[in-house]
Parts: sequence; structure tokens; C-alpha cells
Amino acid sequence: MRRVLCAGLLLAASAAGALPSFSEVRAAHRVSDFTLLDRRGEPLQTLRLDKTHRTLAWVPLAEMSPALLHALLLSEDRRFYDHSGVDWGAVAASAWGNLWNQRTRGASTLTMQLAGLIDEDLARPGGGRSVAQKLGQVVVAKQLESRWSKAQILEAYLNRVPFRGELVGIQALSQALFGKAPAGLDAQEAALAAALLRAPNAKPAQVAQRACAVLAEQRLPCAGAEGQLSAALARRAGMPLGEQLAPHYARQVLRADGPAAQRSSLDGRLQRLAVTSLKRQLGELSGRNVEDGAVLVLDNASGAVLAWVGSSGGELSSAAQVDGVLSRRQPGSTLKPFVYQLALEKRLLTAASLLDDSPAQIATGHGLYLPQNYDRDFRGWISVRAALGNSLNVPAVRTGAMLGADALFERLNAWGLQLPESGGYYGDSLALGSPDISLAALTNAYRALANGGQLRPIGAAAPARRVADAASSFVVADMLADNSARALTFGLDSELATRSWAAVKTGTSKDLRDNWCLGFSDRYTVGVWVGNASGAPMHGVSGISGAAPVWQALMRALHEGKPARPPRAPAGLVQQRVAFDAGAEPARQEWFLRGTEQARMQRSGAGDGRARALAGISNPVDGAIFALDPDIPPAAQRLTFEGRPGTWLLNGKRLGQGARLSWAPWPGRHELALLDGRGQVLQKLRFEVRGAGLKQGR
Repeated sequence: MRRVLCAGLLLAASAAGALPSFSEVRAAHRVSDFTLLDRRGEPLQTLRLDKTHRTLAWVPLAEMSPALLHALLLSEDRRFYDHSGVDWGAVAASAWGNLWNQRTRGASTLTMQLAGLIDEDLARPGGGRSVAQKLGQVVVAKQLESRWSKAQILEAYLNRVPFRGELVGIQALSQALFGKAPAGLDAQEAALAAALLRAPNAKPAQVAQRACAVLAEQRLPCAGAEGQLSAALARRAGMPLGEQLAPHYARQVLRADGPAAQRSSLDGRLQRLAVTSLKRQLGELSGRNVEDGAVLVLDNASGAVLAWVGSSGGELSSAAQVDGVLSRRQPGSTLKPFVYQLALEKRLLTAASLLDDSPAQIATGHGLYLPQNYDRDFRGWISVRAALGNSLNVPAVRTGAMLGADALFERLNAWGLQLPESGGYYGDSLALGSPDISLAALTNAYRALANGGQLRPIGAAAPARRVADAASSFVVADMLADNSARALTFGLDSELATRSWAAVKTGTSKDLRDNWCLGFSDRYTVGVWVGNASGAPMHGVSGISGAAPVWQALMRALHEGKPARPPRAPAGLVQQRVAFDAGAEPARQEWFLRGTEQARMQRSGAGDGRARALAGISNPVDGAIFALDPDIPPAAQRLTFEGRPGTWLLNGKRLGQGARLSWAPWPGRHELALLDGRGQVLQKLRFEVRGAGLKQGR
């Protein structure tokens, strides 16, 4: 016995000597759930990073319900304010009860229990405390009472005490079981909380019985206590509570070794607007098989993330956990600005150069590639400015072919787009956005374009890396901001038209699987993606009808009361009036890289197709190979036979008459013949169609 007493005294002396202060205990409080704050300190999101326990932020005693404190003392320590750490009367009653095998309340005061919570050596093991530990607990409790106030003891106890299962502290219990802060607990909830301290994992009926006893002492009813507890236990999956506005961004930036509340660069008002705008737009697209979307807003100068919406949320999306900002998707026409920028920089084209927007057959390793415009129409000779503004595919593909797939691939990667394959893999379709790219990378590339061709990582203070020259970047931005240049396709009053200066581009991937809208002002870059995380095609949704309204709402809010200003022209540019051959476009003022300016633009490369038409068939050419894509709608892959007016025969069978004839291609080798009015063969050629039969239209 003497040896046990000596061990207990040594343990007590050690514990008392290392006793932390109240402020040290509070500072050492570690939470499992961390809160993401916006730049002004507004809570936006909570995220659990520690799965071993559920501990929330420390709660001051003044923010706890008086009913809770009253129920706690009735249940655990009636003479808390009368003793100095040890309730000797309770110790005697407990000893007498043990002697006669009677059940008693227990002798441990709240202060003694707190001693076990803040000192691991005094913690209660599974088989109960030893005599030495109990003696140490008594000594430490006395020390706590001499150094801490009663209020501090109560506050620390309620923040450190384990409740049911993984729940530690009154904040976690109150939020998880009752869906409210500790300040809002009523008498019955407080009684249930106090009852859980005695036997945290007891059955609801036993806990309710103890809670009713506490309520009875206060002459309060306890009807429905068991049902309330059962319902509370069932709703624990509802955590976390409060606004959850940025779950995907929180996963990126919250650190488990950081403070419980961590400030971010997000703007709470903008984040909320981005979430609501995306949900509203998807609601308006109801019935068109679209459920997902993502938004990213960057500060041009700093790269700070002002809004990051990774998903439309669980109410709309079946893949709400997927972060659409980081997921790779086909960007479609949003890559065209970078195609033209490189061509301008290499002085292969100017903004006024005329490109041929007519049916093209571009040879690839798999056959002939026949790019189509979105509206299935062709506009003949058109300037680079109008081709980009109206998002025409054929001129972009011709420009990409002029640059070469490898050179374009290298430049796109320099913009930070991280293309996973090689230039040869994508071929000429690279100009139309065939690679998979994330919204984060694409938005930051547009930000680099806004910054005159200088690229910096998102949110990092790294030095800028020049990707493209400032002069060609300025011209591309000027073309993207020209509302008149896109009027042929989008009209003058589309969702792309803004009250102040903004450069913007939409994009739609094949089979309407993704649509995008990216653009920038003098201060901000906004990127929006709308589609389905599953990759399922949408029904009749394009960039202008899907993503653009969200982009418009955000850009309008960003510049409310502070209009954007056009950028200043950098060195190396001249502006002069230019006229166009045969009235292809009205004369206008145009920007040129110095040394490339021209007063009049002429068509180049007299059409080889017209020369072939004099002989008979201008399209297709002899030996052509066409590759079918089963994912592209059949209407977009029909072949058009063109030539002199006459009668068309395919494989010896009459197809029809005229100068143009549309045909739904079918795999195999085919012979095409064109007859004149007298039935004489003007021309005969062979071509091949490769690939599976086309799907029926959805």
C-alpha cells in the first residue's frame, strides 16, 4: 500500500508541476473540421480533415446555454461552486455505497475529470483508474482550482470532454445532434447532453431516462426525450452545417496543420453569386440533359482566386464531388485565340488577312478531315478578325495547318494547357480544341493573354514567364472584344456584349458534350464550363446559350459602378485604315504589327476548287479518304458533291441532278461519276469512306 501511495504522490507531483495554463489549453485545442473564410473573414465552407475524432471550434462559456450549464451541474457536480476540486462528501458517499453494494452518483468532480482530460497520465483507461491515478487526479484537481477560475474550468471541461462516439466537445455534440450552436440548446436538449456524459454510448432509452431525471429535478416535462435523441442520432450525417459555398476549393487550400479558421482569397459575395448564377442557368436549361457546371474567377494582376465553383451541387448533379474546375474536357473553339495569336506573332497573318471559309479537305493519317462551322454554313473570303469573332472552324483549321501541329502544340503547352498527347496525335483538329484541358488551366491562359502574353501560376507570387509577344496578344484581345466582328454568328445583342470593355470567347465540344465561355476585362478573368461530368451530350446547348449567361452575370457584377478600361497598345503596333478586295468586308481601322500593315487586303490563292469545277467535279478529289466519327451527329458528316451542273451517279446508280448534291456517307470504296445534259461522262473518280456506320440522330 505504501508503494502505491508513493507512486501516486510521484505521479501527482509530476502532473501538477507540468500543469498548463487555461490559455495554453485553449491554444492547444485541435479541431477536426476547418473553416474556410473569404478575404473579409466571412465563413464560406467547413471541411473535415481529421477522421479520428469530431472536434469543432472552441466555445467560450458566455456562448453556452444557461440550461446546459444548469443540467451539467445537476448531473455531474452539484457542489461545484462549493468545493475546491474534490467533493469529500461525495467521496464518502461513494465509499459507503461501494461498501454496501449500492449505486451512487460517483465521487469525481468536474475538476477531477478535467484533470484526466488535460493530462494523458491521468486519463481513464478501459479498466478504470488505478489508485495512483486517482491520487494524482486529486492533487491536480486541487492545483487547477488554485490556478484557474471556476468559469475557466467549466469552459475547458465542456470543450474537451468526449461525448457519444467520435464527438468531442459541446460544439461538436450540439451541431451534430441538434443542428445548432451550444447557445441555443433548450432544457430538454441540455438534459440529453448532460445524460450522455455518464454513458456516452448507452442506448437511447437509457440516455432518455437519465435526461428525464435531470428534467424532473427542475420540475420540467420530458415527453418525447427518447424520440428526440433517436432523431438527433439519425441526423448526424447532416454535418457540416451552415453555408457550404466552396467545398472543392476548400479541399485545395485548407491545411490540417493550420488554424481552425483559415482566410482565403475568395470574395464571399462573388462566390455566392457564382454559385447561384450557375444553378439558375442550369435550372433554365432543365430538360436539355445538362446537370453540371463550373466557374473560376481570377484577379489578373495577382492571380488570386476570387471564385471557385467546382460543381452545381448535389441537388442538380449526380457527380457533385467531381471538381469541374480541375477536370479535363474538350475546350472546343476556346483555343482559337491562341491559334491566331501565334500566326500573328509569326507574321503569317494580320487581323485583316483574308481567309477562305469554304469546304476544306485536309489530309490526315486516318483520311481526309472535313471541318464544319457550327451553323453548317460557309462565308467565303473573310478576315481573321471576323473569322475569330464568328468562331469559324474552317479558317481556324487552315491557320493551324499553316502553323503546323507540332508548333501549335508546343505553344499551347507554353500557355500552361498541359496537353497530354503530342502534336501529331491531335493533328489539324488541334485548332478546334480536340485536347482535354481543365477550366483552371484554360482560364489562367486567358489571364496570361489579358496580361500581354505573360504567364504566372494561379495564386502564386512567382515571376512572370513570357509566352507570347505583347503586340500580337493585344491584337487578339482587341478582336475578342469587338462586338461587331462577331455579329454574323451571334448578333449585336448577345450574352457576349458588355457595357464596358471585355474580351470573350465561347466554345462547344463535339456532340455538344461541353460548352465554355471565357473572357477577361482589364482586372478580371472569368471562365465558365457547362456540361455533364459523365460526358453525356446535351440537347441543343451551346456556349452562347449554356455558359455565356453565367459569364455575363459575373462580369457585370465585377464591374458594377467601375467600368473596365481598354488596354493600352504596346510598342510595335500601328493602326491604319484598310480596305478589302471586291468588298469582302467594309473598310475599317485595323491594328497591325509594325511592318505588316497594308492599305488593301486581297484574296490569295485563287480557288483550286473553281479550277477543278471547270473540268467537272470539284468535290471530292480523286482518291479521297473520308473517316467517319460515330460520335458526331450524322447531319454534320454528310458529304457534299460539287461540280458543274449535271447528273450524279454513285456506284452506277443515279443520285440526283444539279451542281451540288448532299449524300450520307457509308463505309466502303465508291465510284462517283458526273454526266452532262447529253449523258456524256464529264468526270469519274473513286473515293473511300472508312469507319463504322453512323448512329441515328438522337
